[in-house]
This record gives sequence, C-alpha cells and structure tokens, in this order.
Amino acid sequence: MITIGQLARYVGVSTKTIRVYHDKGLLPEPDRDASGYRRYGAADAIELIKIRALAEAGVPLARIRDLRAAADEDFQQVLREIDDGLTARIRDLRATQGRLRRLAAGELSPLPTEVTAFLRRLPGWGFTSRWVDLQRDLWILVFATHPDEAMTLFGDQDEILADPARRQLFLDYDHAHDLDADDPRLDDLARRIVEATRARYGPDELPELDTGSEIPALVQSTVNAESPAWRRLDTLIRTRLKV
Repeated sequence: MITIGQLARYVGVSTKTIRVYHDKGLLPEPDRDASGYRRYGAADAIELIKIRALAEAGVPLARIRDLRAAADEDFQQVLREIDDGLTARIRDLRATQGRLRRLAAGELSPLPTEVTAFLRRLPGWGFTSRWVDLQRDLWILVFATHPDEAMTLFGDQDEILADPARRQLFLDYDHAHDLDADDPRLDDLARRIVEATRARYGPDELPELDTGSEIPALVQSTVNAESPAWRRLDTLIRTRLKV
C-alpha cells in the first residue's frame, strides 16, 4: 500500500488533483491506516491512470464519472467521439498555424490568391501605393461581408483593368487624388468614366451587391473620405449616371 503522495508521483498528478477526483466521485476513497492516512493499492493507481488519460483528452470530469460506470460499447463510442473531436481540433490548429505563417511572411490580407496577385500587378501599371492599399482594404471588406458575390465583382474589375484604355481611367482616378475639388479635369474624367460605364454595362445593368446592402455606400464613403477631388468626382459621376 502507498500514500497519496507516492501515488501522485507514480501517476504524474498532484495530490490536490487526487483529492478533487475523490470529491467528485471519480476515484473512490481508499481505506485509511491506523494513523488516519489514506492508503492506495495497484487498483487505485490503474483507475487514476485511466481518469488522467480521459481528462487529458479533454473529457469533462462530470462525463468521466459516467464513463467509468458505462458498458464497454458505450465507452468505446465515447472514445471514438473524442478522437473525432481531436481530429477536428488538429485540423483547426493547422489552419491557424498556416494563417500565422502567412502573416509572418507579410501576407496580411485574408483574400483569395487571385486578388492578391491582382493587387501585386497594380504598381507595375502605375498605380500609387495609396491606391493599392485602399483597394486591398476595400476588397477585404467586400469579401468578408459578401463572400458569395465578391468574386464576381472582382472578376469584373480584373477584366476591366486588363484593357489598357479602361485601365487608364482608373489610373486617372487614382492620380486625381491631389487635384483641387474645382479642377476642370475632374469634369472631363467624370464624363469619360460615365461614357465607358454605359458602353460596358448599358444604362441599367451596373454590377452591384445584393439589394439593400450598405456595403457599396460604405466603400464609396471610404474612397470619398480620402480626397475632396475624389468626393467631387463621385458626385459628378452619380449625377451623370443619375444613381
């Protein structure tokens, strides 16, 4: 027979843990010797090892108590459920690890690879870093709030910028950032953008998110807040398109 301290050392738990298991009815109280000390045998050590294994696997203590009295078939079923749960946790942890590694590598935006590749092309076309950062943040917002529609909208913009003439309109929009709000070049740019928009989509088929979404207005307000010139350009375009 061994003491509680010896049992704790052999099994690899604390004496406090053993007492908790006693209090919760997981491990039966052993007989005491003439001095009033608990004395444990091999059967107690085996039971404690089983309880520790279940606890380390994430089984709640209350459920362990029920399992200790369960039939073998029920016990095996619970073990399978625990195994499935661990598999799911491992999968989630690996996904989290992958995200952390991408963050460490500087891939900060949770965007599809097609979008990140698109953003990397923008500087080579002459877009400012300010425009690239703004586009990245806005696409993060769109993909987070409308994942089912975002890829369609992105594909439309990717196709537009693949055309040099249409891409020039976006470049001019980008570089208009520092113009005065009353610069006449804004009127000309608004006119060209409206003409290109109508030529591509017709008068009533502008691509947009689902009806009632507040995201388009939020996106445009973010753009407008960047520059008085951009804000006026938006007003001119909306007036000409009557939207």
